[in-house]
Amino acid sequence: MAKVVMYCTEVCPYCVNAERLLKNRGVTEIEKIRIDLQPEQRAIMEAKSGRRTVPQIFIDERHIGGFDDLSALDRAGGLLPLLNN
Repeated sequence: MAKVVMYCTEVCPYCVNAERLLKNRGVTEIEKIRIDLQPEQRAIMEAKSGRRTVPQIFIDERHIGGFDDLSALDRAGGLLPLLNN
């Protein structure tokens, strides 16, 4: 199973939806980086993704984007191959 990293905050409904979708696709471990608890991680997230919103999701260091991007990738059939790489 691929390594999944998600930059998130506690009160983000899109983060919750992204986690739910990933778990529904068999992901058992998500490394969550809480930028609300570790504000210095926001700058790192922005540098890596080019975006300021959460969640920002990475699968094996590949930037997937936010929940809408993750969901679109799943609908297109591209998520499971990435996760099972």
